[in-house]
Amino acid sequence: MFGCQQVLIKADKNTSAIIEYLCHESNNLYNCCVYYGRQIWFKTGKIVTGFDLTKQMKSNPHFQAGYASSMQQTCLNVGESFRSFKQLLRKYIKGELNQKPNTPKYRKSGGLFTVTYPKKWLKLRDGKIRFPLGNRVKVWFGLTEFFLDFPINLKWELIKEIRIVPRNGYFYAEFVYQKMLEFPENQVLDFSKVLGIDHGLNNWLTCEL
Repeated sequence: MFGCQQVLIKADKNTSAIIEYLCHESNNLYNCCVYYGRQIWFKTGKIVTGFDLTKQMKSNPHFQAGYASSMQQTCLNVGESFRSFKQLLRKYIKGELNQKPNTPKYRKSGGLFTVTYPKKWLKLRDGKIRFPLGNRVKVWFGLTEFFLDFPINLKWELIKEIRIVPRNGYFYAEFVYQKMLEFPENQVLDFSKVLGIDHGLNNWLTCEL
């Protein structure tokens, strides 16, 4: 199980400018991925995957504008959107949907989109998280990293990824972490008694012991 804690980012002017730049480039990359995926679909009838998009976008200037592993997450997000489109299309063909689904749409030009960093590329230093930047940023701006505070109520070893999310003129850091299952002391569990839950088309949930 995973949890997510959202924290409003309170950064200095320079760090805020870096974050805005990354989210802007992530938005542009998202639209490039959507364009490529739509063209492949319209011309060949094939659905692209996030890994297809990553391979195709490696030479894209917007991909190169950020840290590679972070920009790959944007490609994977678009790939997941096309995967959902494929699943809905199958349901439509089977008559399980009344309205034919549309291919993933473009985001607003000039907008901002989420930037995601897998934990393996991050480091914790004296209560602050180091976020690496791409080589192109280093060449253009002479910067290799930026830092954000780590919440004192979370455990670093449980963090899985950190997302920087633009919303309503502000930026938020979303800390995705693994939840530890806790049981009361001396609690005896009978694992032979399991509740099966199945969601159906005509009913919400069917439960069976």
